[in-house]
Amino acid sequence: MKIVSKIYTALVFLFLYAPIFVLIVFSFNDTETSSRTVFTGFTLRWYERLFQDRYILEALLNTLIIAVVAALGATVLGTLAAVGINSMKRLPRKIMMNITNFPMVNPEIVTGVSMMLLFVAAMKAFGGRDLGMASLIIAHITFCLPYVILSVLPKLRQMNPNLYEAAQDLGCPPVRAFFKVVLPEIMPGIVTGMIMAFTLSIDDFVISYFTSGTTQTLPIYIYSMTRKRISPEINALSTVLFLCIMVLLIIINVRQAQDERRAKKAGKERG
Repeated sequence: MKIVSKIYTALVFLFLYAPIFVLIVFSFNDTETSSRTVFTGFTLRWYERLFQDRYILEALLNTLIIAVVAALGATVLGTLAAVGINSMKRLPRKIMMNITNFPMVNPEIVTGVSMMLLFVAAMKAFGGRDLGMASLIIAHITFCLPYVILSVLPKLRQMNPNLYEAAQDLGCPPVRAFFKVVLPEIMPGIVTGMIMAFTLSIDDFVISYFTSGTTQTLPIYIYSMTRKRISPEINALSTVLFLCIMVLLIIINVRQAQDERRAKKAGKERG
């Protein structure tokens, strides 16, 4: 059975990562068309062209600005929401968690179309501008919020609830007690949620496509490139994007493993 399970695991990983491996290999292929399946030689010129392309760099800058602002906004709002949900009673907390989790299970195309209609209606009502950077940031904050809340809530539940009250009994004002006592305890969850929000924002295409207007992000630009002549620059761009997301996911997993080890160690010391 162990051999069968190992073979099955190997096949699963092969099925998942073989296309990505081929993409990475052919990003170094010395040919003018990315659709050619013969490796003719090693070259780095597609990466050189990638970072010399003004439109790609503009799309990258837009993506990073949106991802950073959306991650920070979702982290602040998600942390405050998690604190509020954690202080609720059992039934209201369940209701709020179901409402919070709904954007995660809702199809992205439904979320994208509904946000586009909302932004268009709001602009007509208040005389705003066309869809662009602002609508993208609001949309990204919206779908990143549930992930931040789900990252912070477990840390709030693990924390000793008497610490906050003890700080207040010792004369610490409520706001200062939160920043001095609660915030350090839940900081690992906040950092994990922020990295997760940043990753999701960089990677999003469907919702961004409906709420971007004339503003282009990297996923949208890749899609527009595939509708024209397929260039090997797409392989290089996809490889860079994949490696960035992979690094962020590794950081998240390492932090979660460290938090689990610290929690186990603290439990043993208390025991």
